[in-house]
Amino acid sequence: MPASTPASATDRLPLKRARRGRGRDIVRAARRSPLAAAGAGVVIVYALLAVAAPILAPHAPVTQFLEHRLDPPSRAFPLGLDQLGRDILSRILYGARLSLIIGLVVVVLGGVVGTAVGITAGFVGGRLDNVMMRITDVFFAFPSLILAMAIAAALGPSLTNTMVAIAIVTWPVYARLSRAQTLVLRRLEFVEAARAMGLTDVRIIVRHVLPNALSPLIVQASFNMGEAILIAAGLSFIGFGAQPPTPEWGVMVSEGRDYITTQWWVPTIPALAILLAVTGFNLLGDGLRDLMDPRMRRR
Repeated sequence: MPASTPASATDRLPLKRARRGRGRDIVRAARRSPLAAAGAGVVIVYALLAVAAPILAPHAPVTQFLEHRLDPPSRAFPLGLDQLGRDILSRILYGARLSLIIGLVVVVLGGVVGTAVGITAGFVGGRLDNVMMRITDVFFAFPSLILAMAIAAALGPSLTNTMVAIAIVTWPVYARLSRAQTLVLRRLEFVEAARAMGLTDVRIIVRHVLPNALSPLIVQASFNMGEAILIAAGLSFIGFGAQPPTPEWGVMVSEGRDYITTQWWVPTIPALAILLAVTGFNLLGDGLRDLMDPRMRRR
């Protein structure tokens, strides 16, 4: 018998066409929404700066130049120095690293817990669904920042407790989204076919329900990244989050607020960093929502 031959070029055509189709969708989404493309650019630059902070930062974030304290932006210190003589550029870069870690931890914790609760409630239904959704409603009854403040105050001021507090107040959104998706998916033919084949509920959820429910959850994760950065900065500003001398953006704004009228760069630059990061993630979320919505792709 002839030896088996490797896959021909024609066998790879469907895969290439699918990749080109996805690439065209991305290009169309960028053209249709320049702001979303700008948000993606901001997020990419922000992530690169955060990852490369130890390489790009000209000084350690706690190094002091007391003889130059409160110096304005210059060639030696492009973003100036704060009230303790620390290089603001270095602290901004290390703060980006901290904010990225906070956002990722919050998204992972809140997303995993919320998705597990929502899919379980939607798939099982009945009394379990009612109990889980009533618990979710309790969390929705409080404003996110107020509830995060209460949890952070109870746990104690620290960066770790801040991430836990924000994850606790953000998981209900994932629960609601995943439950809504599951209620639709569990009645579709492919789920019924999987049941008829004898698959267990766990395998049906993992192999069929979860992959088809991911699109809105990914979009929510993008919005949640910006929300986590903003809430973490707010908690640090009022003393419930990261503590000095941690180079966290909210701490930097809090420490520099007394100099807003005289040395404006001390609180303004970290505040602008928060604004850009949160805006970038929100615009990226808008773009992902349009890209993953078939109705938007047809327009």
